[in-house]
Amino acid sequence: MLDAVAGPGCEDRPMATAGQWLEGARPRTLPNAIAPVLAGTGAAAWLGEAVWWKALLALVVALGLIIGVNFANDYSDGIRGTDDERVGPMRLVGSGAASPGAVKRAAFVCFGIAAVAGLALAVTTAWWLVLVGAVCIAGAWYYTGGKNPYGYSGFGEIGVFVFFGLVAVLGTQFVQAGRMDRVGLACAIAVGSISTAVLVTNNLRDIATDTETGKRTLAVKLGDPRTRTLHLVLVVVPFVMSLVLVAATPWALAGFLAAPFAIRAHKPVRAGALGLALIPALSDSGVAMLVWAVATAPALAFG
Repeated sequence: MLDAVAGPGCEDRPMATAGQWLEGARPRTLPNAIAPVLAGTGAAAWLGEAVWWKALLALVVALGLIIGVNFANDYSDGIRGTDDERVGPMRLVGSGAASPGAVKRAAFVCFGIAAVAGLALAVTTAWWLVLVGAVCIAGAWYYTGGKNPYGYSGFGEIGVFVFFGLVAVLGTQFVQAGRMDRVGLACAIAVGSISTAVLVTNNLRDIATDTETGKRTLAVKLGDPRTRTLHLVLVVVPFVMSLVLVAATPWALAGFLAAPFAIRAHKPVRAGALGLALIPALSDSGVAMLVWAVATAPALAFG
């Protein structure tokens, strides 16, 4: 894919290395794609209807969307010049490592892969899923793309909760079981909350630079103290959902295995960390989300 996305018209910029493309894909965000599929599959198994090849296709959809949105954000922020002073992972366009056109093509290659896998699921499940998939791709692009990106207006967290929580988890359950239930909803709320916490941490880290560049993220609107409180609420929600899921199976308490990682993720946030000091909170939030899903899915499947 790396050669394909480079293509002609790279505006005489140096060719990004494979390592730079990998970093630009932001692999630390992959738990946002893996966790909802695991949780949704566990919820489908709870209904006695887990279909593993559909779970794998759902994973391809989720991975295509998350990597695609990362490249799309890199492209959109890069051409606007809003990435020039940001901390964190390398930006391909902002750093000059790759041309905007190449990064944009990479985003749409990923969206295309997600669309093909999603179409296969729609053909074997329900055609209206094509519309859901189209909305997901549009949501991924317009997060920072277009004239009025919703990620710049304080709605990014809502988008993450909806797309990587409700839609991803309940969609995974539906394509396998043919229906959704309260167990799936509890899993969706749990995964969506901690996935949103990842974005909240990211935007907390970038409050100063986002303010300078005119990005009105939710963190900018709430301010530093209230954003840190919001993070606490979001990392606690999954464990509330674990207690709710006890009504389905007492083994759902296995979700508390993620608690040490959630506590570690919130520690620098609570301590008032800024900038690069918040990077560990990003990775720890992702680990907490993944551990919660890894622990909860088999609890539902075999409990």
